[in-house]
Amino acid sequence: MRKIYLLVSLGVFISCNNTPKKQSVTDAEPAQTKSELLKTAETFFKSVSSVPKPEISEEKIALGKKLYFDTRLSKDGNISCNSCHNLETFGVDNLPTSPGDTKELGARNSPTVLHASLHAMQFWDGRAKDVEEQAEGPILNPVEHNIPSAEFLEKKLQQVAEYQDLFKVVYPDQEQPITFKNIANAIGAFERTLNPASRFDKFLDGDEQALNQQEKDGLKAFVDNSCITCHSGVALGGQMFQKFGLFGNYWEHTKSKKIDAGLSDLTKNEAEKYFFKVPGLRNIEKTAPYFHDGSVEKLEDAVRIMAKLQSNKDLTEKQVDDIVAFLKTLTSDIEDSQKRL
Repeated sequence: MRKIYLLVSLGVFISCNNTPKKQSVTDAEPAQTKSELLKTAETFFKSVSSVPKPEISEEKIALGKKLYFDTRLSKDGNISCNSCHNLETFGVDNLPTSPGDTKELGARNSPTVLHASLHAMQFWDGRAKDVEEQAEGPILNPVEHNIPSAEFLEKKLQQVAEYQDLFKVVYPDQEQPITFKNIANAIGAFERTLNPASRFDKFLDGDEQALNQQEKDGLKAFVDNSCITCHSGVALGGQMFQKFGLFGNYWEHTKSKKIDAGLSDLTKNEAEKYFFKVPGLRNIEKTAPYFHDGSVEKLEDAVRIMAKLQSNKDLTEKQVDDIVAFLKTLTSDIEDSQKRL
């Protein structure tokens, strides 16, 4: 009897010792705490990962890409969309203003097409609501693509057998799918795929090591010096109009050759004189020269000018260097396969 009791007691002892230990709260992995800087950044900015991917067919994207690179979208065949918005160089041509089909120069700097679909409006005066409507403008502009009319381009492309097949696949319910609206629609569809992520996006997504200390200092300086008043959101701009020169005449600082009245040229409203769409800052490192007229070559100079004209602040050299270091974290490139046909 005593032997049985001892065996039972021994079994209970062993089974108790084999019971898995519960991990105490103090032994658990500590939850990663967000820095105050990241919390602040999340207040003013959004990662491109937060933007839903548009549901666009591969056929439409491919058609839009083909049209984007096609010089037949200019009257004499000298330029394509890619001429001024070169995808090999971050969606710009790095010129103050761009030559069109006749080699005449445009009046304003060509902004990057990368991340343009994230903007609330297009052009420096915001006259187009989205990239699809924007695609129509340069084609019919006599200084740019110089196509005489929508009908002219429709007839021109309707004679291309390859386009007859491609448009029919993308717009199957239309008797004649090669229309001016569909041309712009397809180009816009392609442009909506040009939203690459940057190191700053990694930071916003929680990887605080994605930025070094100088870049973090630059982000803080960017916020502390009121740059976020206009340059916020997922595109760090592109959502509003602002007067260029709240604390002075912009041309005295940029040394612009011509004084551009901005939005008031379109609206004829004197109160909107010198107002322009706030540009997005993604890829700003790669898209010089700067401002609506491409009058400033160096990013450091552009930062100083903006601080003085828009916030009435004279930045220190360290602040300028730090802000420029932060702005370079906004650089991101598209896939090589997107850059050419």
